Amino acid sequence: MKGDNKVFETLEMLGINYEKYEHPPVYTVEEANRYWGDLDGMHCKNLFLRDKKGKNHYLVVMNENKKLDFEDIARKINSDKLSFGSEKRLEKYLGLERGAVSPFGIINDEDNEVVVIVDEEIKSADSVNFHPNVNTATVNISVYDFIKFLDWSGNNVIWARL
Repeated sequence: MKGDNKVFETLEMLGINYEKYEHPPVYTVEEANRYWGDLDGMHCKNLFLRDKKGKNHYLVVMNENKKLDFEDIARKINSDKLSFGSEKRLEKYLGLERGAVSPFGIINDEDNEVVVIVDEEIKSADSVNFHPNVNTATVNISVYDFIKFLDWSGNNVIWARL
């Protein structure tokens, strides 16, 4: 089970309160903005990256309004050139499809192979919004609970100023 049921079961198991908002399928932040309306919290974009050799994979979580500087982040994590991971790699490591990339995908990363890189700005928000591993809904949780989820995951998490 790789869809949203696993996400909600995990959130409930961790005692994390959430609000779920359903909407038509969206593939980009720009498309999602049409449906978010007055949804509280920081809207985030989530990017699945790989290093040049394809040995290391990263999930970058940042404010939707920021643009990722690939060279800067590679320097900050002491990596060689970074690029987007393929749909095949996205499915293999996070069990996700294009358009549904989310930190909740690490639920499917049983071997904790993906490093999660989170923009420090997120700590200043009250709550954050992510897809629940499907692009037909958005889930709002508190930043405190997001950190709790990341700690539970077992994945390596790097907080950085992006």
